[in-house]
Amino acid sequence: MSQPSNRGVVYKGPGKVAVESIPFPELALGDRKCNHGVILKVLTTNICGSDQHMVRGRTTAQEGLVLGHEITGIVLEKGGDVEFLNVGDIVSVPFNIACGRCRNCKAGMTGICLNVNGDRAGAAYGYVDMGGWVGGQSDYVMVPYADFNLLKFPDADQAKEKIQDLTLLSDIFPTGFHGCVTAGVGPGSTVYIAGAGPVGLAAAVSAQLLGAACVIVGDMIEDRLAQARSFGCETIDLREEGDMEDKLEVILGEREVDAFVDCVGFEAHGCGCNAGKEAPATVLNSAMTITRAGGQIGIPGLYVTDDPGAEDEEAKVGALSMRFGLGWAKSHSLHTGQCPVMKYHRALMQAILFDKVKIADAVNVQMISLDQAPQGYADFDGGAAKKFVMDPHGEFVA
Repeated sequence: MSQPSNRGVVYKGPGKVAVESIPFPELALGDRKCNHGVILKVLTTNICGSDQHMVRGRTTAQEGLVLGHEITGIVLEKGGDVEFLNVGDIVSVPFNIACGRCRNCKAGMTGICLNVNGDRAGAAYGYVDMGGWVGGQSDYVMVPYADFNLLKFPDADQAKEKIQDLTLLSDIFPTGFHGCVTAGVGPGSTVYIAGAGPVGLAAAVSAQLLGAACVIVGDMIEDRLAQARSFGCETIDLREEGDMEDKLEVILGEREVDAFVDCVGFEAHGCGCNAGKEAPATVLNSAMTITRAGGQIGIPGLYVTDDPGAEDEEAKVGALSMRFGLGWAKSHSLHTGQCPVMKYHRALMQAILFDKVKIADAVNVQMISLDQAPQGYADFDGGAAKKFVMDPHGEFVA
């Protein structure tokens, strides 16, 4: 039987992506058979803010990289060692690639697996410095260590009905949730979410799911702030002048929050009159300023070791000017790194299937075709208050 053709979204240099023909995936790792892997027909694949860092030229990503680490698919073919998945199963793919065998995986730290990237701990599909794995913004993709990595949905028809929510389990929903968990969000908490992009909105709805009393979201784009308000968040327009403590006091009657979640990362900009100027440490410094003594700071926002587009030499190697002494004096806990998706995705799937959360509504999912990917990237980079989800095979695009 002949193989289907395969297409993927390919990074072509700063500001450019294109949909091109790419090789059909094989159950292989280099020159050896990958008996523990599966080939998926991709049902949905999402554009992530992390992809935008590469496309803007703010990483060392090489031209020709097939993008995409947020993947939901149906098993098309499986290796001989795959025991607990079958052809036809619909699955969510954690963006972390994890072997399930190393000490970190066994401890539940699947975001920093020691065996799937020759250069550092941790790997991901279609991402710079993350092991060279082919991305899933494509028609078909290969997933290794399938029994360990993949989350099977219990009912295929139900999965297709709720695909706009379930597609967010591969990264954005667990990542936002992880940011809140590591920030210590719980019943009655007051929470500040920095950034109202898709991860910030996912963090905001996660804080509500965890029982927060008040969730405040800060951003510079009104459409994004309006989206946060649409499901009950308070908002702060960071283009406006004034101290953050004063703005919090208007909302809370207090000048600090219990928990802070940084969903912006290294491309942060200043506030007020400095809103157009990059200030890569500004969110972290703000976190230490407005988080109460003894509070926790979750940092799911991306920080990189190499930023060729940075405006100063220190930031080009990830060296940021932080008021760390303030955080130390206030006994803050700062939590960094990739989200270990498998720690959360089954529980969050249950919350979706039992209608406890409407995550697609919160992040304003918009379905597009794979061929529309270049425009989706451009719209996302322009600040659209939407999470763009691609449907390579036209099953869900109206």
